[in-house]
Amino acid sequence: MMETLDTLYYPPLVAIVSEAEQGKQVRTVLERQLGVSRKLLSQVKLTEHGLTVNGIRAYTTAPVAAGDIIRVRMEREISEDILPQPIPIQIVFEDDDLLIINKPAGMIVHPTHGHYTGTLANGVVYHWQQKGERVRFRPVHRLDEETSGLVAIAKTSYVHQQLSEQMQANGFLKLYRAYVYGSPAPAKGTVDAPIDRNPEQPHIRIVTPEGYPSVTHYETISSFSSDEGSILAAAVRLKLETGRTHQIRVHMKHIGCPLIGDKMYGQGHGAVEDWENAAGRQALHAEILGFTHPITKQWMEWQAALPPELLLLEQSLPNKQEMA
Repeated sequence: MMETLDTLYYPPLVAIVSEAEQGKQVRTVLERQLGVSRKLLSQVKLTEHGLTVNGIRAYTTAPVAAGDIIRVRMEREISEDILPQPIPIQIVFEDDDLLIINKPAGMIVHPTHGHYTGTLANGVVYHWQQKGERVRFRPVHRLDEETSGLVAIAKTSYVHQQLSEQMQANGFLKLYRAYVYGSPAPAKGTVDAPIDRNPEQPHIRIVTPEGYPSVTHYETISSFSSDEGSILAAAVRLKLETGRTHQIRVHMKHIGCPLIGDKMYGQGHGAVEDWENAAGRQALHAEILGFTHPITKQWMEWQAALPPELLLLEQSLPNKQEMA
């Protein structure tokens, strides 16, 4: 089969030069109109059709005239280091630019040393292979292995760059639901506590004054109490302002409300075995995800229902009371 522009490149990003941009450089127009990064431009300019003005290959520093049409084409890539595997994946949304997955607990997002198969990446790469798409696996953010919920995957380097910038500018809506021991006081608030590695156990994170700024907003959804009325557990909705490793788990432990089923940060809290068994893992779910689509510029939002094990956990918790 003869290869064409469509098979070699993703659909182009297009910018039409305005009167105000007359005489500006190509890269200036692309940065202003599309937010194209210098890094991306340095990649596309190396290919024959990567950067053109009115259909002719151009330099990033070339001056342009009003009405000129600039096209940026990114080469189609594949993740050659990821083995395609027929792993079931729950697709919430997919178009030419994005893939949104509802990840189950117990699955790693990306292959790591000593864990090359059985990951979300293996299943996604297989999915694209079956569709005949040449796409490289680019997760915009990740979830812990034992956390379920929504994960955004960019299908081009431009979309990945744009979504990463949105996330850094707090343009992402990421809401989590957690089930915790006790109940936060006050019922709604913010945990502003820096996080860093534990120097004695580097795989564990701790709150420390020398750590990186870390902010978590929380709101109690419902509480669960004993027959005598003392609160035993709570369902909490959380919004991350920063994205440190294990941030929610560390912050909830910090305020005395560790996640039910969290084997790393919940030790010594007097865990209730029935609740731990019902959850089977840390009770954390990435429930809602939203952001502005980098290509259409439309706000998009998705919600992932609670998985069966967390529904079972909630049913096993006593005397539920919804918060006003």
